[in-house]
Formats: sequence, structure tokens, C-alpha cells
Amino acid sequence: MEISNEGQNIEDYLKLHNDVLAFKIGKEFVDVSSENLKTTTEPIQGVTFHDEDGKHIFWHSSAHLMAAAIKNLYPNAKLGTGPAVDNGFYYDVDFGENGFDNNLKKIEDEMMRLAKQGDKFIRKKISKEECLDLFNGVNEYKCELIENLNDGDISIYKQGNFTDLCKGPHIPNTSLIKAVKLTNISGAYWKGDCTRNQMTRIYGISFPSKEELKTYLTNLEEAKKRDHQVIGKNLKLFTFSQNVGLGLPLWLPRGTVVRRQMEQFLRKKQIQAGYKEVITPHIGNKNLYVTSGHYEKYGKDSFQPIHTPDDNDEFLLKPMNCPHHCEIFKSEQRYYKDLPLRLAEFGTVYRYEQHGELHGLVRVRSFTQDDSHIFCRKSQVEDEIKNVIDLITVVFSKFGFSDYVARLSFRDLNDRSKYIGDEKDWDIAESAIEKIAKDKNLPFTVAYGEAAFYGPKIDFMVKDVLGRKWQLGTVQLDYQLPRRFNLTFLNENNEKEMPVMIHRAPFGSIERFIAVLLEHTSGRLPVWLAPDQVTVLPISEKYFDYANEILDKLKGVGIRAIADLRNEKLNKKIREAELMKIPFLVIVGEKEEQEKTVSVRFENATETTSIDVFIDKIRSLSEF
Repeated sequence: MEISNEGQNIEDYLKLHNDVLAFKIGKEFVDVSSENLKTTTEPIQGVTFHDEDGKHIFWHSSAHLMAAAIKNLYPNAKLGTGPAVDNGFYYDVDFGENGFDNNLKKIEDEMMRLAKQGDKFIRKKISKEECLDLFNGVNEYKCELIENLNDGDISIYKQGNFTDLCKGPHIPNTSLIKAVKLTNISGAYWKGDCTRNQMTRIYGISFPSKEELKTYLTNLEEAKKRDHQVIGKNLKLFTFSQNVGLGLPLWLPRGTVVRRQMEQFLRKKQIQAGYKEVITPHIGNKNLYVTSGHYEKYGKDSFQPIHTPDDNDEFLLKPMNCPHHCEIFKSEQRYYKDLPLRLAEFGTVYRYEQHGELHGLVRVRSFTQDDSHIFCRKSQVEDEIKNVIDLITVVFSKFGFSDYVARLSFRDLNDRSKYIGDEKDWDIAESAIEKIAKDKNLPFTVAYGEAAFYGPKIDFMVKDVLGRKWQLGTVQLDYQLPRRFNLTFLNENNEKEMPVMIHRAPFGSIERFIAVLLEHTSGRLPVWLAPDQVTVLPISEKYFDYANEILDKLKGVGIRAIADLRNEKLNKKIREAELMKIPFLVIVGEKEEQEKTVSVRFENATETTSIDVFIDKIRSLSEF
């Protein structure tokens, strides 16, 4: 809700809108008690729990509430950082020599006791010296954070007897937190550095009503039933091996079919859209990633350099495909008539994710991106990105994802050190991204600090059947890598000109996309994507020959079919086929053999038809 601040009494407004958690002034979020509300000339926007930004503010405040409860129960505990995340919040805590007793219920109860007190979240600006004095000798983690802050930009928040270092904003008071559930415990190294202290990370979620928590917990139970790791094992799609390594998935024959079908679908769409497919190695010289900036930004998250017999050579497992595609662009003289040049690759990349962060196919150390890099002129940027958005929406529609929003990921407003390149280029790129989103009528939010180090991006946040949000497709605008790699083409005047680079991946990570799809569908994949589309089930041994005849006809026209020729009861065969989520069950017996027909079970309906009609039906459902 947007309001004008002219003559507006904020206190009166809050009485009418008691669900407002904070305000947004331009690009900045502030507390409802902020003095800036009285002096700003910009429009003011109220933020509630129904807004994504409102949820994050609510959950960040809940992290502070949890920290206060922990300090009450474990006075010697030292707090690290406690941000909001996509579904709730966490706080990293050093519980000291005695460790943590894993009693989450005790912390929950203390949180609710404190919440009922209704303590206000009070912000205070503080000098760097004062802030260090506050935490010196008490919490070395906070002191380390303070040392890296600029004097004049530091603030603390107090609720009740608890004080924490924080930029804010926060909800007005703790009484707005009506329901809390602490969901998980894991280990986490301080600042993600495995050479630093290991802390206890406690995850939680909170809501402004008990009913919302109840709904969330119900969905959580349903999510356990839909766990893609369980589905993947039951359907024999993928596996993991300690001997191969953590976070390195092994794709089984049935899972490989799913992947190949996805690739063929997108490959066809890309050919139609003018993409040219390339293949690049799984490793690259370290200098390649130094040039691109990936080594500086992600070196700690990459596998360490591979040393060759020549001591002067160092290679890295490929963390990104884009530097390789830059070198392909440079491999020959390019001309303005060659642009846009759209290079596509199903490229496998490698990231050394921390052990505690690995999760099934969602977070792995080896994954394949449906990557493409479009090299174009500045005048072509808008049309190219719009075409990419059209392609991404086609992909989502094909896989049954209809509920999604775009997240415009821009630079951090306060910390420019995470990015490379000229500020002017960034301003142009961010303005272009926002204009394109509006032109395409995309529902979008803006996330500051989520940009890639080389440019802003549009990330697509997809809701699954349980309402959970997943980041899948992405398109990114990059003025920086072409400059770092000295990429040029000859324009109409035979002068060198630098191209603009667009990164895009409709699936994002194929592994992650499949994980989300399995949970969204409970493993019941559409006919065109199913590993086995048909299983032929003879009712007894007498009809094995006819079952094989049907099987041969199906396989002969490219339908993925199997036959269950075990000497088992038909009901058992049907039950096992249904557990494997095979779309079509073809049952044959005496009548079918005599009439040269098949009895087909599909989506809880049964019909008898000729084999040719049945084949036509499968083909129609298998089209890309």
C-alpha cells in the first residue's frame, strides 16, 4: 500500500493499518518509528507480512527474539549472525565448551514468553568505538563484524534487556510474533570458513497467527512425503555414493532418460530461437577464472587448483561456463552482422559447497546448467532479454509451473565491494532490467544485494504445489566480462565495438529443477517426461507372447515401454507399476489377444482400444 506523506500523520495511519510492520521510503526500509518518515519528500509504502519484504523483516525480528531467549537460557553463549532466509530465519551460536543440549522446545517456550511482553524494538545509532566497547571481552564475533563497518553507519537494536548489532529494520514490538517453531539444527563455520570455529545454526519460522503456523506445519508434513530424495530412490532415478564423493549425484538409467528428455525439449526450442550449441571442457586454466573475476569472488567456494607435472600450470574444475564461452567468441573475428550470437551448452560445473549445506539434488557440488550466453549490441539488449523471458515462460508452462514472480536482483545499496565494473554501466543495466520487467508485465520484486558480481539479473521465483518458493530460471545482463576479456566486433564503420553479454538459464540447475519437479508432482511426471511410459502386464503366462508382440510394436515407434513377465498375480504387478508412477498400464489377456486390442489404464480410467489408436494417443502426449 502506497501513501503520500504530505500532511500524513504516521501514527494515525498505523491505527488504521495495524498490520503494517515497517515502511519503505524509496529503496530503503525503515522502522515505523523512524524519524525519516517525518522528513522525507518521497512516497511512503507500508509493508505487511503478506509482502515478501515484510516476511523477511518479521523473520529477522524473530531471529533477534530467538537470540534473546538463547541468552536467557544459555548466558555463556556467543551470538554470530542471525538473518532471515526464504522460509524463516536462523542464528549461528557458539555455545562454548558445554555445547548445546538440543532442547529446541525450551527455546520456543522462552521465545513465546518474551514475545508476550510486547517489548519494542528500539534502534540507536552508535559510534564504532562505543559499539566495540559494548561487545569487547563479551563477544569476539560481534567485534569482528564491527571492525569491518564504517563509523557513522553502525546501529544497535534493543528489545527488553537484549541488545544486538543490527542495521534493521524491525517490527514495532515482539507481541506481533504469535507463533514460533524451531525446525532444524546444523553445524556452520563462522563466516563459512572451514578454518574458523564451528557454530550451531538453529533454524526457525514464525507467524503473526497460530493458524498460519498450523497450515505451515501441515504443508511441512506433506513436503516430507514429497521429498525428492525419497522419490528419486523409489523411482530409481539417481543415487549418491560415499566412494564417489558427497554432493556428486550418479544418474541411473531411468533418471538419465528424464534428463535427456528435458535437454531434447529445450534443445528443440533453442534451435528454433537461433541458438548454436557448443561444448567446453570440465576444467580450465586458473588464469581464465582470474581474468573473469570468478576466482577472486568464488575461489574459496571452488575445488582447489589441480597441479600438473609442469609446476607453472594450474587448472580448476569449471565453476562457470561463461569464461569458456567468452573464449569461443574471441576465437575468430566477429562482425556486427554476426550479432546477436547465441551460444548454448548443457555445461556441468563444480562448486565446493560446505558439507552441512549439501541437500539431495537441491544443493550439490556437481550440477549441469542449461547455460547460454548471448553476445549482442547495446541496441539489441532489450529484444534479446524479452525473447529469453518468453522462452523461460514456455519452459515453466511445459512443466506445469504457473505461479511465479520475477525477482530483480540488484546491487547492494551500501556495499559496492562485491561487484566489478563501472557504476555507470551498472546504472544502465539495472534500469534496462526494470524497464523490461515492466514492459513484459512481469509481477516482480526488487532484491538489493542479490546481483551477480558482474551484473543485475532477473531471477524467477516459482511456487510449487505446497506454496514453497524456488529460484529456477534466470537472465543476467553483463557489461563487465566482455570488457575483462577484451571482446570486440567490427561495426558498420569497420571500427571495433564491445558487445554486451546476456547470461540465461531457463532451468537454472537441471539437478535443482528436477528436485523441485519431483516434489511438485510427487514423482508423477507427464507422459513425455516419464522414464517408462508404458508397462505391458499379461494376466498369465499364456499371454506372454502377445505381451511381447505389443511391446515390440511400442518400442518400434520409439515409445519407452517395458513388460512385466514375472509369474506374479496381476494385482501385484499393477500395484508395483503404480508405485513406479508409470503413466500407462496395458493389460492383455484372452479377449485382447483374440480381438488384437489392449486394455489401457491411465489416470484412474480404463478403456479398451486398438494398438494403433493407443500409439497415436501416446505420441500426442509425448510431443514437445
